[in-house]
Amino acid sequence: MTPPRIALIIPCFNEEVTIAGVVNDFRRVLPQARIVVFDNNSTDGTAKAARAAGAEVRHEFQQGKGHVVRRAFADIDADFYFMVDGDGTYDASSAPAMLRLLVDEHLDMVTAARLAGTDAYRPGHAVGNRVLTRLVRAAFGGRMTDMLSGYRVFSRRFVKSFPAMAKGFEIETELVIHALDLCMPVGEISSAYSGRSAGSVSKLRTVRDGSRVFLTIALLIKEERPFQLFSCLAVLFLLAGASAGLPVVWEFWDTGLVLRLPTAVLAAGLMLLSFLSISCGLILDSVARARKEQLRLVYLSYSENDDCHQYMNSTE
Repeated sequence: MTPPRIALIIPCFNEEVTIAGVVNDFRRVLPQARIVVFDNNSTDGTAKAARAAGAEVRHEFQQGKGHVVRRAFADIDADFYFMVDGDGTYDASSAPAMLRLLVDEHLDMVTAARLAGTDAYRPGHAVGNRVLTRLVRAAFGGRMTDMLSGYRVFSRRFVKSFPAMAKGFEIETELVIHALDLCMPVGEISSAYSGRSAGSVSKLRTVRDGSRVFLTIALLIKEERPFQLFSCLAVLFLLAGASAGLPVVWEFWDTGLVLRLPTAVLAAGLMLLSFLSISCGLILDSVARARKEQLRLVYLSYSENDDCHQYMNSTE
């Protein structure tokens, strides 16, 4: 039995005020973890403060949390991966329970769902999170309650099969949909969420980042659920074409002439779009299925480390 390799990844942009506290808090609850702070073009002393607190510091020069996560998942080798923001708002004491749930239930991702009713949530963020979470649940299933949480732990096979494409804060959306689309076992625990420390400034913008997350969800629905999307479009075009074409049909039945030629052309065009939509949906669904099978095979190529599980169970 070998002890597990645990990596804690902390994406940071101008978090000089809070990063040392985050590193120290997680060092206390995860003393065996490799703590890696990814400095994302900070203009303050974030990197210096993290290094002084004992963290390993790396730099990602492409701006955006998605770029950081993509780089971290590619470069860091471990059995279990924690990811947390460097703003000091998440509760480090939840980490052992998250890891224990991941190990005991053989899960691939555990999310720390932020407790509701805290004044740390902006009203716009809270509403947007609920709306977007329900949209993902409707499109992809699952029972998560906090899709946009920045505090998670992953298995190695999740990390190494994740094709990160996002650039910014929409990376959390990709993480969730990747798990749901491949039917990975996932879990969630409730965790305290606090406001930022004095002098720490949020990088989130409710409307801008919410719009980017919504567009990401729409894009992933098109990529992962093309038949459902294009079937809905086909039905809409069919109904519109029928509505436009029925008066022309009745007119031809009564008079034998087509007097509303523009309307007839419009109806025919809408019917053609309906046919093209369902055809595109069928073709893209086959492509999406082949892509999903490839991702599933990559996921299965990384087996669980049984020694790590046995070691953790033996140290209870």
